[in-house]
This record gives sequence, structure tokens and C-alpha cells, in this order.
Amino acid sequence: MTAERVNVAIVGGGLMGREIAAAIQRWPALIDHPVRPRLTAVCDINPAALGWFEEIDTVVTTTTDYADILSDDSIDVVYVAVRHDLHEKIYRDVIASGKSLLAEKPFGIDRAAAQAVLAELDAHPESFVRCSSEMPFFPGAQLAIDYVRSGALGTIIEARNSFLHSSDLDLSKPVNWKRQVKFCGEAGVMNDLGMHTWHVPLRLGWAPESVYAVLQDLVPERPGPDGTLVPCDTWENAVLHSWARHDGVRFPLTTETKRIAPGQKNTWEFEAIGLDGGVRFSTKNPKSVEVFAVRDIPGGGREQVWQQIDVGSQSVWPTVTGAIFESGFSDSILQMWAAFLAERHGSLGDRFGAARPEEAALTHDIYRAALQSHEEGRAVTL
Repeated sequence: MTAERVNVAIVGGGLMGREIAAAIQRWPALIDHPVRPRLTAVCDINPAALGWFEEIDTVVTTTTDYADILSDDSIDVVYVAVRHDLHEKIYRDVIASGKSLLAEKPFGIDRAAAQAVLAELDAHPESFVRCSSEMPFFPGAQLAIDYVRSGALGTIIEARNSFLHSSDLDLSKPVNWKRQVKFCGEAGVMNDLGMHTWHVPLRLGWAPESVYAVLQDLVPERPGPDGTLVPCDTWENAVLHSWARHDGVRFPLTTETKRIAPGQKNTWEFEAIGLDGGVRFSTKNPKSVEVFAVRDIPGGGREQVWQQIDVGSQSVWPTVTGAIFESGFSDSILQMWAAFLAERHGSLGDRFGAARPEEAALTHDIYRAALQSHEEGRAVTL
């Protein structure tokens, strides 16, 4: 099989831009993928950020103006990782150019921005668009998703999906754009981290019917560029209690996004429990998935049991990595890109895919309901 060559450009050469570049360099780890991407262009408004990418020999264009990317007919796919307030214009421009787009969350700073991007996509259906969300591509997360889809839960009791880290635990950490409403959006941490907690529930069909939100602004001020305290006006922590349905049964679904979760670094957790079974997974222990059942125990009668399973390295797309080895964050990014480009190619089949534009846009309806819930102290129907 001859793989289709796809030229990729990155707009935003920060942390995630470098991660994506590294993932593309690891592409030979995938087995029989129908696409062969090459990173050929990078854009960042800060010229100093471009230096790192000059070490990648396939990169032929570095620029501070993303218009240079869009006017380059050799580029097929654009990955964009910029501030939330810049999403709408850049995403719409990429889509209007006819190029494919892998867009960073939250797919616009608010609902209006997300809807404008969807409208642009309707006008340019030739542009294939997905939203970045890599955590569900951990092998353990995939096993948990398949467990739920198998029907093993029986009648569902409850479910939870969380994204927890402690990046803001240091109170002397300077303010940045993610801590300011004008750049991050009124949804705050939900904009920044929410897609991590909604990708799997929405893909499982768990769209919330109502939301009750508990939002915390724990650090109202942080040091500015000169050390003077300035407003830090976004929500650091958000817990959303929702009602959703699984196989027609209404159940409580909790999603948590926290920038201040002491003891955590960058932890994604999923748990679903039913009358017949249960499953839970955390990236804190990336090889281990726990499943619940009631079992006949020799000499002990019938007992409730949580059992641990080691899942190894294999996820959505097979790799050369030994199946017994561990998987990590860089592997999940590679798998997200493998799924994105395979789906663009038409070769993903029924495998788990990257977050869809309509799923990303729906999260803004959820966040808007959460903000209203917090303001009014009640559950809000979507």
C-alpha cells in the first residue's frame, strides 16, 4: 500500500505545537497507516518560537503571518493552537481556504464564535475539521469506552469524567492569557480543559439534559509583567453535575475540570458504574484499568470485586511498540493524529475518532448553562 502524502502546517509554535511536531516525527511507529504526514510549515507571531522547528528537516517555511500558510497550495492540513480569542478568525480563514483543520479546544472563545466556525464549515464542506482531544486515546481509556459500549454496565447508576491538574497551585505564578476572561473566555477553566471531560461522554451519547455547576475563583489576583498584582478573573475549578441518559435510563453524570487540584499534575479520569458492572481508568496509573463485577469466590461465596487489568500499549491504530509496554501522553497525541488523518482519508471505519465540530460546539452550550447555573444557584435545562 502506498501511503497518501499529506503536508501539515502548524499555527502556534508553543507547547502543543512542539508536541504535534514531535508526534509527526514518530509516524513510522504506526503500522500500515494510509497517510504519511510531513510537517512543512510553522507560523508563530513570536519569531523566537520558530527556532526550535528549524531542527526538523522537512520544515521549509517559517513565518509570523498565517496568511502565508493559507496561500501555500502545497499545504493540506493546518493544526492551530492559539489563544481562545483568536480561534474564530483563524479557524474560519483556514476553513475558507479549503484546507483541513485540526483545531485546539474550545473551538472558539464562546458559543457565538463556535457557531460562526460551524457556519463557515457549512459553506466549505471540502474542509475536513476536527477538534483536538488526545486523552481518550490512552489504551486504558479505549478499553473503558469499549466496555461501556459492550453493554456490560447493565442499568447505569452513575458516571464521572475528570481532568485535574495543579498548574495554578503556585500563587506566585504570573498571570497569563488563560487566567484572563478577555483572552480565555467567561467559561474559564471549562474553555481551557472542558473538551477533555466531554469528548467521551458526548461520543457515548451522554449529552446532558440539565446542568448544576459549582464554580470556584480561588485566586482573584496574580503578578503581572512588572510584579504588580493584576486581576485573575477566570474560574480555576469547575464541577458540573448533569443528568444524561444511557440506553434510555436517566443517570447522574459528573464532569470536573480543575487547575487547582492538589496532588495532581495532569490527570484524566473516567468511571462508569452500573448494576451489572463498572469500569474506571486514570492516567495516573496508565497501564491499569479496573472493572467491577459480582463473582463466585471459591470458599467465599458471592462477592463484589474490582479487578485490575494491564492494557499495554495498543490503542486506536496499531503500532510497532510491544503490546505489553506502557503508553504515555506522547503516544496519545500520535494516536489522535492517526485517527484524524485516517478519518480524513476515509479509512477510520468504526474506530474512535477525534472530537467532531458539532461536539466541540455543544460544549459551549454546556458551559453557558453552567455559568447560568452558578449565577442563579439552580440546575439549568439545556
